[in-house]
Amino acid sequence: MAHAIVNPDGLHDPVPFGYSHTAAVPAGAELVLVSGQYGSAPDGGVVSDDFAEQVERTFRNISVALAAHGLDLGHVVQLRTYVVNHDVAKLGPIAGAVREIWGKEPPTQTLIGVASLAAPDVLFEVEALAVRP
Repeated sequence: MAHAIVNPDGLHDPVPFGYSHTAAVPAGAELVLVSGQYGSAPDGGVVSDDFAEQVERTFRNISVALAAHGLDLGHVVQLRTYVVNHDVAKLGPIAGAVREIWGKEPPTQTLIGVASLAAPDVLFEVEALAVRP
């Protein structure tokens, strides 16, 4: 078993919002931590000032980072998401990207609204925790 995603009865359905309530990782599994990724091109520059484009590129960059360890986005159990000047309108692109990637079993996720990130044009950043069974 790689990991188990569980959304218990008695809690609201978080899947439409792009996350799950819990993830269980089996003993002996290797954890792979991916540092905060943002919508960067290979040269480090931000690909666009469009929030949705940064979201899409960020998840693509996480995929590239995981591939370096022989993993893919299906191995992710937790996301920590940072959004500059968060508002409800930004949930749409985030939840949409998560649904597209993980479908009905998204990883756990915590969204944190921040005033700024490492560079003024970075609007979105994500840390990921993946599991190698």
